[in-house]
Amino acid sequence: RWTIVAVTAGMVLLGIPLGRGWDLGLVVPALLGGFAMTGVRQLVRTTVELRRARATVAQLAANEERLRLARDLHDLLGHSLSLITLKSELAGRMLPDHPEKAGKEVADIEQVSRQALVDVREAVTGYRRPRLGAELAGARAALGAAGIEADVPADAPDDLPAEQEAALAWTLREAVTNAVRHSGAHRCTVGIARRQTLDGPVMELTVQDDGVGAGAGGSGVPGNGLTGLRERVEAVGGTLESAPGRDRGFLLVARVPVGSVGSAA
Repeated sequence: RWTIVAVTAGMVLLGIPLGRGWDLGLVVPALLGGFAMTGVRQLVRTTVELRRARATVAQLAANEERLRLARDLHDLLGHSLSLITLKSELAGRMLPDHPEKAGKEVADIEQVSRQALVDVREAVTGYRRPRLGAELAGARAALGAAGIEADVPADAPDDLPAEQEAALAWTLREAVTNAVRHSGAHRCTVGIARRQTLDGPVMELTVQDDGVGAGAGGSGVPGNGLTGLRERVEAVGGTLESAPGRDRGFLLVARVPVGSVGSAA
């Protein structure tokens, strides 16, 4: 821009001896033409940057979809396959002496396998949204099959927003799966309660076991599990905390914002 002004000033100085130094018919077109070309150059640059930004957004969207799919499959298949493995082992032990009970376990395995197939299809198409009530029932079944005493609420709150409920349901599923697979616990306690915090009312989900704890390879929801859960909870404005239990084992606490505060579930 300063070059345009300088060139115009030079043209004026050269035109002074000819008596046309300040001729508006020369000065105005020179300034307008120069700044118009500068605007065209800026427009071209903006168009190029916009195309690059669109390509970046498309790449980020693809990466986010891959991350969602990987996270959903990890949580879905980890829980379902763990439950199938436990029930298969239980059926194998029952088969010689209690064939009828073994047959019931095999029927449960078939049901879990079919539900896992439905869940995977829904996850691939992006429609998978677990329900907290169903996950509470699944937690009781998985813990019972693993021989872990389960202290799980009978019912889930019925006024949770869909996104917050899904985040808590995923957290419960992953926490119970890891308690079954890694903790070696004898008891697992699940709690759901509304609480008032400085940031407003929240729904709090706690999962605690008396196993070996995170430090010894326990139910600390390690690696991708803990990372995926934290991303899910933070995406709905919540928080996720994990720590050793008061005596032993592992404690996982997830809080998501909700509406008005009611009685504890």
